[in-house]
Amino acid sequence: MPPFDPIPLPELARTARARRERLAARIGDGVAVLATAPERTRNRDTHYPYRFDSYFYYLTAFPEPEAVVVVVGGASPRHVLFCRARDPERELWDGYRHGPEAARERFGFDEAWPMSELDARMPGLIADRPALYCAIGEDPGWSARVSGWLNEVRAMARTGVAAPATLGEVRVLVDAMRVVKDEQELSIMRRAAAISCDAHRRAMRATRPGRHEFEVEAELLHAFRAAGAQAPAYTSIVAGGANACVLHYVDNASKLAAGELLLVDAGCELDGYASDITRTFPVDGRFSGPQRALYECVLEAQLRAIDAVRPGASWQAPHDAAVAALCAGFVELGLCEGPVERVLESGDYRRFYMHRTGHWLGLDVHDAGDYKRDGQWVALEPGNVTTVEPGCYVRPGDGVPEAFWNIGIRIEDDVVVTATGNEVITADAPKRIDDIEAWMRERS
Repeated sequence: MPPFDPIPLPELARTARARRERLAARIGDGVAVLATAPERTRNRDTHYPYRFDSYFYYLTAFPEPEAVVVVVGGASPRHVLFCRARDPERELWDGYRHGPEAARERFGFDEAWPMSELDARMPGLIADRPALYCAIGEDPGWSARVSGWLNEVRAMARTGVAAPATLGEVRVLVDAMRVVKDEQELSIMRRAAAISCDAHRRAMRATRPGRHEFEVEAELLHAFRAAGAQAPAYTSIVAGGANACVLHYVDNASKLAAGELLLVDAGCELDGYASDITRTFPVDGRFSGPQRALYECVLEAQLRAIDAVRPGASWQAPHDAAVAALCAGFVELGLCEGPVERVLESGDYRRFYMHRTGHWLGLDVHDAGDYKRDGQWVALEPGNVTTVEPGCYVRPGDGVPEAFWNIGIRIEDDVVVTATGNEVITADAPKRIDDIEAWMRERS
């Protein structure tokens, strides 16, 4: 797959400015402030690869660490960025910095200042404003800094200057924006999905008895990076045999054996946006009878759940559809004792299916956005992106048919809610039994 041509910076900057304008309208005469993520030490004097804060990036498209965005609302909104100053010596070691002047021009800000001036300028930006919106409670150091600005303004009370009376959570306001993706976001997510589909196809072809889970993981990582994705969106799960019955298995160290299934839950991150795919397939290329029966049960549940993803439907509808199909299958296969209605009502199915059927997807794998409002499940709307991922995990136990022991199956796709229904953007990764077996027969 050829590398992805990134969206041009001017286009990213225009979109980010439009988002800040929407935020400014939401905060009225208030002020919103957000810092990006700090750099993290991995060990001693080396760092993890830097990854910006999702909220900050959504509003700025600015990728550097040590940066803060301020949105001033009211009749004359202002967009202000604080970032690292140019420093030729540090740039020799760590790479190029935009600096305030270039950042202002290239990223569409009204003002940009060095980070060294943040504490001196923030009291003036929040003075005589009714509300200050920031990320509350996430970082004690940041909270202390915000308190320092407020206290500095409060100390000017006898001069007629008022401090914000309301302290609000800015991420709640941005959540409502982020949960509906625009066309720019969907374009990136479709490409991330395509890269991840290619990686899953590569992993299937690379799988055979005697190889290790980490060897298959290496195939995924190669496909991600070779196509231009910056990183995995999360730690890949490559779980053979009984390991697939551990929902968040990430050791990826076992040797693969003939007759087992391999569950691969992996997706890349491209320009900040995640993909999230799970496929389950036979190590030796052919499903056994019990594996086939249980796989068809999970696939039927997934197809019904995807069919329930449509505008106006409840967020809960895909989950309900998946659970109903799984319960019917579990009764038919002898995993649960019927009737189906009793299995549903009692929750007996949870022995084999214990997680939700999906989550929002975007800049974060488990993305921003409410699932319930005022006690009611939210309604799906065009631009939402959700995963659909039913599964079945059968551990040995009394009354559990031995033919199904240690089989773990999950099938996951990324689904966009459209105006008329949905779009499965990860459909190119094989998931029907005939397609999987045919694809794996072509292994070299």
